[in-house]
Amino acid sequence: MNSIANAWNHPKTSAAGLLIAIVTVAGVLSQQGINLGHAGTGTVITLAGAVATALLGLLAQDPTHDPARSQTTPTATTKLGAWALIALLLPLPFTTGCSATTVAHDIVNWTPALESAVATVDSTAALLAPADAPIFTAATIGFDAASNLLAAQAKAYLANPSATTLGQIQIQVVTFQQQVNAAVLKAARIVDPASQKHALAAVQAVATIVTAILALVESISSKASVAQMATNSTIKLAQVEPYLDPSQAAEIVATHYQEPLALARMRVARVEYSQSSAGF
Repeated sequence: MNSIANAWNHPKTSAAGLLIAIVTVAGVLSQQGINLGHAGTGTVITLAGAVATALLGLLAQDPTHDPARSQTTPTATTKLGAWALIALLLPLPFTTGCSATTVAHDIVNWTPALESAVATVDSTAALLAPADAPIFTAATIGFDAASNLLAAQAKAYLANPSATTLGQIQIQVVTFQQQVNAAVLKAARIVDPASQKHALAAVQAVATIVTAILALVESISSKASVAQMATNSTIKLAQVEPYLDPSQAAEIVATHYQEPLALARMRVARVEYSQSSAGF
């Protein structure tokens, strides 16, 4: 009876606990290859986990500033915030439970967005102040070649998922990531506020997609390979993160996966946490 009374008196707390259980079970089943059938381009299990995670994110939002409720919400809000953090640390369908072929498909599916983002970078110099355009162009001049090479390697890996091709992708995605990170730092040094805003937004679109592809490559790489990739990543995420807009990254991910923005935010945060922990 006490359990029922607690559930009745604390509905948000109970709902959050249930959602965490769903996300946890979905992650475990996905890792074991249990999918309960397909739902669109994904599976029933990943869909259930995604919906539960999104709802948990909504539950964890700040409460309204209602004076009548202010005395009863702080403890619950603190707990919900902690649960949201726990959810971020749980495996998400973005990078877990995937076969090499599935990951290769996902990487290839990212390439049109990557090419579009690089094209936007190419046209951004025209929007910058005359003194800033040459700096931006020099910082991003290698994006086209890097994008084309990564797209070609992804298609080659999809056609023949060999260790040799995977090794080439591992090297190229880190190389591209370093080019993008360097460009972020150079764009951040642009003095003109309008130019800086345009430059950072254009480079971040590429950075978000390259980070997503890097996370996918990590998910099918050995621990030794990931460690080597991290070693080759000399410009770390912590150096560029202050200049990146999490909202822009979440919007790109939400659009690509056709999912709620709340879930995309969690995907982005989870990947950033994972890559920082791995040494990127």
